[in-house]
Amino acid sequence: MSSQSQRVHVALDERSYDISIADGALKQTGDIARAALGKKTRRVAIISNPRVYGHYGKLVEKSLKQAGFATLTHLMGDGERAKSIRTAERAWAFLIANRFERSDGIIALGGGVVGDLAGFVAATFLRGVNYVQIPTTLLAQIDSSVGGKTAVNHPLGKNLIGAFHQPRAVVIDPQTLHTLPRRELRAGMYEAVKYGVIWDRALADFIQTNLGKVFALDGETLTHIIRRSCEIKAEVVTTDERESGLRRILNFGHTVGHALEAVTAYRRFKHGEAVGHGMKCASVIAEKIGIIPPAESLAIRQSVDALGALPNVTDLQSPEILAAMAHDKKVAQGKLPLILPTAVGAVVVRDDVAPTVIRAAVRELLTARI
Repeated sequence: MSSQSQRVHVALDERSYDISIADGALKQTGDIARAALGKKTRRVAIISNPRVYGHYGKLVEKSLKQAGFATLTHLMGDGERAKSIRTAERAWAFLIANRFERSDGIIALGGGVVGDLAGFVAATFLRGVNYVQIPTTLLAQIDSSVGGKTAVNHPLGKNLIGAFHQPRAVVIDPQTLHTLPRRELRAGMYEAVKYGVIWDRALADFIQTNLGKVFALDGETLTHIIRRSCEIKAEVVTTDERESGLRRILNFGHTVGHALEAVTAYRRFKHGEAVGHGMKCASVIAEKIGIIPPAESLAIRQSVDALGALPNVTDLQSPEILAAMAHDKKVAQGKLPLILPTAVGAVVVRDDVAPTVIRAAVRELLTARI
């Protein structure tokens, strides 16, 4: 893998930060955290899960201690079901028991669930403490660790309870992908496909041309996808930090995807897999209302299918999916905005799609006709 360090800047005035991407970046965690958190921070709490901590915890701890930090470690469960208020309460209790102070910091070491939970804890404890994201899955590296959206799930919907709280730094070491199960790698690639569809046709084409290298864990290929995805998200977030306009396009595939996760109690799908189904459904809705040529709609669905078979949805019922969509956090004035493609590389936000069209597309998805 390439050892060249790369940096993406997220420009948000006093909340600005850098995303550092480099092989071996975990060894630089202490220096990066010290520069980001400042000299007054004496302690950091590492929030992780047992599997990730077993791979990388001691390495990260060593680097932090070398930079002068005292470290505490709190391990949480894995999977979307662990992203709950109950898990957050345990983390808050840990910080309180250890007399954590506002000048201390949190290190989120893990995938998207750890990052979202740790970020939410950082946003809410003592009305906000600083934190650093160290994403160890591809999905977290290209998406959830960047942009400051933190949340926990509720049985009625995903990410309904949360806050915007930007990290002080993001540390990405592509070498962590070597310990990632293939299914997790694929789950991240669905989000990479999303970036290509919403913003950059060249990225979409690059992914389809280089899938073999992706799954062979070619460092140069993965680093390019990570960097470009982070650049796109940084540009969108810089323009619209709190999702009042442009940032909504990052939810392409997520409306149906979140509903699929909710109705299966967060047990069946990896987040990226649910988004994969959602992107296919959105492309069909766009085709049905005539805003995308059939060939482009098909190209999007084929780019999703090229990553491999998605978990089954044919046993699910469309009324429960539609009901879960109605609880989506993006609903405004009773209308559900949908992110719909007009071509590979461009999307629009529409809240005027007829319910009959949405129902028809969901039925096609659940009967494996798309």
